[in-house]
Amino acid sequence: MPVPRRFDRRPPERDTTRINERIRVPQVRLIGADGEQLVIVDTSEALRRAQEADLDLVEVAANSKPPVTRMLDYSKYKYEQEQKQKQARKHQQQVNIREIKLRPKIATNDYNTKKGHVERFLKHGDKVKVTIMFRGREQAHPERGRDLLGKLFEDLGGLGVIESAPLQEGRNMSMLLAPSKEARAAEEAAAAPAAEAGEGAAAAPAATPAEASAPADAGTPATADDAGADAPAADDAPAADDAAPADDAAPAAADGTSAAS
Repeated sequence: MPVPRRFDRRPPERDTTRINERIRVPQVRLIGADGEQLVIVDTSEALRRAQEADLDLVEVAANSKPPVTRMLDYSKYKYEQEQKQKQARKHQQQVNIREIKLRPKIATNDYNTKKGHVERFLKHGDKVKVTIMFRGREQAHPERGRDLLGKLFEDLGGLGVIESAPLQEGRNMSMLLAPSKEARAAEEAAAAPAAEAGEGAAAAPAATPAEASAPADAGTPATADDAGADAPAADDAPAADDAAPADDAAPAAADGTSAAS
């Protein structure tokens, strides 16, 4: 049975900026297209000036007394604002928080595996929340969890910094680690060879079929079949002529025999 589609019945977001006839106040402070501040005028007068300049009258400060308006091309202004927001989101770095859970009596091999995960997360630029889980009577010895977190921080070798000290909440004790400058440098160093390899592959020109076949023809030695194909056909004719006298000598030998007899 097909799943029924759910339609979003919420009305679309509407631009709340008041422009032109949407401005209902009697008077506004007008700013010209070049940024010069003009006197306080009636809204109808400001709208007339904007129409004469083939521009829009846009309210830029609604909470002012009176509201501040400006003459500009609203479509162009809105497009520029969207591009600025897009650039801001592009340069904004998103930080992820990863979580690693340990036990106070964790085995050595498991500890090394968890530590490798923490190192990988920090080198990738993510924050890591390390949680110690206590069960039963282990809650009576929270110092073991602090010692384990301290040991983990020392074993990282400076890849992380403690952003939040170990704090126990109920049965769990957590510590937040952030990547240090060394971890960021390691991430940049790991990303540099990949970027250089990509640029080198893009810059290398592709060989044309003629260029690819030319060295093979020049360096390949001639085979016996090729030599036979290149040899002239006339060389085989003398061999047949040379063999012909042998046939002529046979009757002579036969005549000599008969004469002797």
